[in-house]
Amino acid sequence: MPYTTADARQQLLDTVAEAADSLGAALASLTEAYELLDEANADRLERELFRPVQMAYGRAQRTHEEFAARHGLPSRAFEPAVPGAPSKGAKGFVEAAVQAIAAADHALATLQDSMLPVEVGDPELRAGLEQVRELLGHLSTRAHELVRTLGR
Repeated sequence: MPYTTADARQQLLDTVAEAADSLGAALASLTEAYELLDEANADRLERELFRPVQMAYGRAQRTHEEFAARHGLPSRAFEPAVPGAPSKGAKGFVEAAVQAIAAADHALATLQDSMLPVEVGDPELRAGLEQVRELLGHLSTRAHELVRTLGR
């Protein structure tokens, strides 16, 4: 069965949506962690993790919507994610966010490595993917530093 440009575009759209969903899950976990932290650590979490993830989530959504519009594909609404159980505590929520961020980054890295964005010939999509991945770049390290210092 031949691989068509339409199939490639739909695969791209689905992968970007998958990454955005993962980032939405990360935001939900970070929101729950924020509520459990003291003011200083909550401010740090917001500055070092929440804002960059929020920006990456927004950029992933825009990349999805704009790509769909450019190619006449159906876009979709991104529903807020439901965080895990509160028994995880702040550290557990941050760790869950790190896993979701890693899943999003992995999905986008795999997509970029596949050369599919180049084959489809969409520079705006490639730029959007790169911007999302740049925003996610150092978040794992920041999260581990935050978790390491919680409770001290």
